[in-house]
Amino acid sequence: MNDVLMAIGKDEDRAEVHAERVLELFQDDFRAHVLHVFEDNPEGASITNFAPARPVSNLLDGTEVEVELHERSGEPSAEIIQLAGEIDADVISMAGRKRSPTGKVLFGSVSQDVILSTTRSVLVCGSREEE
Repeated sequence: MNDVLMAIGKDEDRAEVHAERVLELFQDDFRAHVLHVFEDNPEGASITNFAPARPVSNLLDGTEVEVELHERSGEPSAEIIQLAGEIDADVISMAGRKRSPTGKVLFGSVSQDVILSTTRSVLVCGSREEE
């Protein structure tokens, strides 16, 4: 059984597509570790109350997939890589998004940073727009 770390961001639709893609690829033969990294969380929000986690949980609830929810605070790519090591993830899965070259330079790219900073396999899932 594969341990898949599914790092989700703030967009509900992208989180849902992300879960669909991972489910298509691994069927029911994986354990999902769903992670959101709160960069700024003064209210102490929890992933269980985080809107993008709902479509992921709803989609995986009707399957044999074991789901564990994780939340962290801090710099997203570092927290993703650290949790991947702690759970010994077989794959880090992330939802990609289109960004202009200027946007990437100005704001960075969590996906790019994770890909370049880990020795683990990284799956970057597309969006519905590409269909």
